[in-house]
Amino acid sequence: MSYFDAASSAPLHPVARQALMASLDEGWADPARLYREGRRARMLLDAAREAAAEAVGCRPDELVFTPSGTRAVHSGVAGALAGRRRAGRHLIVSAVEHSCVLHAAETHEADGGSVTRVAVDRTGAVDPSGYAAALRDDTALACLQSANHEVGTEQPVAAVAEACRAAGVPLLVDASQSLGWGRVAGDWSLLAASAHKWGGPSGVGLLVVRKGVRFAPRGPADERESGRAPGFENLPAIVAAAASLRAVRAEAAEEEARLRELTDRIRARVPALVPDVEVVGDPVRRLPGIVTFSCLYVDGETLLHELDRAGFSVSSGSSCTSSTLMPSHVLKAMGVLSEGNVRVSLPPGTPAEDVDRFLQVLPGTVAAVREKLGAPTAPEVVPEGGADLVVDAIGRRCPIPVIELAKVIGDVPVGGTVRVLSDDEAARLDIPAWCEMRGQEYVGEEPAERGTAYLVRRAG
Repeated sequence: MSYFDAASSAPLHPVARQALMASLDEGWADPARLYREGRRARMLLDAAREAAAEAVGCRPDELVFTPSGTRAVHSGVAGALAGRRRAGRHLIVSAVEHSCVLHAAETHEADGGSVTRVAVDRTGAVDPSGYAAALRDDTALACLQSANHEVGTEQPVAAVAEACRAAGVPLLVDASQSLGWGRVAGDWSLLAASAHKWGGPSGVGLLVVRKGVRFAPRGPADERESGRAPGFENLPAIVAAAASLRAVRAEAAEEEARLRELTDRIRARVPALVPDVEVVGDPVRRLPGIVTFSCLYVDGETLLHELDRAGFSVSSGSSCTSSTLMPSHVLKAMGVLSEGNVRVSLPPGTPAEDVDRFLQVLPGTVAAVREKLGAPTAPEVVPEGGADLVVDAIGRRCPIPVIELAKVIGDVPVGGTVRVLSDDEAARLDIPAWCEMRGQEYVGEEPAERGTAYLVRRAG
């Protein structure tokens, strides 16, 4: 089995396993106690903090360990907003942040605060000028991920941090996806990350609050971790997290070059092997191990199941793989195709042979799924005449609305239109994306008696 979902959770690094097992014997006592066992536990905790701080590029007393990366984000956002409440209650986030950041923003909004969501381009990157324009006199905090978890695009953190610093606004960086590869550039103020993203154990996050940043921890006071992460420290997991971060950093330069070559191979070969595919994300400014593409006329859930049966563990942002039937908020914000979406995220040590086998298996797997769904296989023939058509796809989920559109576009004359009726939210994203890929004109949408009518004009 080839595990290609490291962006969700990386396999436990061997160094993390060794440190975890050793710490179970040495680090079980309360590090706040002054007797021998407590002092030994405190030494382990202090050493782990120093190692993690060195990797981040901060002072040890600026870093605390949390029960998860999500908790680090939530505590960081809430504490920074509370600390700067006198400045105002305005929060800035990008449209493609991890869901934990967006959930924190929604909570802030529900509590009476205001939120600006900065748009991204088709590669998934923000423009620093977008953050600069969003800054206001009452802005208390801005948040930006260092790199996107779904498409791998790296964000211009340093430029955004410079704009925020000039306005006197702290910037919180979610560095979960990138911290294993290197320090986050720029003059940021707060940083959060999660150990299981770089090969550490799950259940350990870290939160950094730079000296001078106004910060007021939320919730009941606790003497642990400077009051910013209440509860007894999971010392064995913390030691393993710090040890694995140091280990992956030592391997990063060599492994980055190797994984980047493998993902470049996937980016180049998939469109050549599989027709009607859109490779998404920035082709250059991206993490080394992540490559994402979307396939027209494919049910994402079925494709993932078939790849799993073939021995590949991948993930997807397609709406048809989620219980909400909503496409990924990242793909939606980028305005790219969401149906048949596949994210390949290679863990360190992935053999090149596994990637080559994936490229051998993928074309046949996609073709089989398309055939099962009745997707069109031949190009449309320009008819001598015809009338505008209506495709009723009410109650049918992705990718069926797009498949039905592709089947009938050839039945209308050039300049004629097809009205696709759909109540699937994914159609709002996938029909315009299909038009761009196939050279057709997307006219727009309008309310219908049932669902929404999406209008497509045949361009050729």
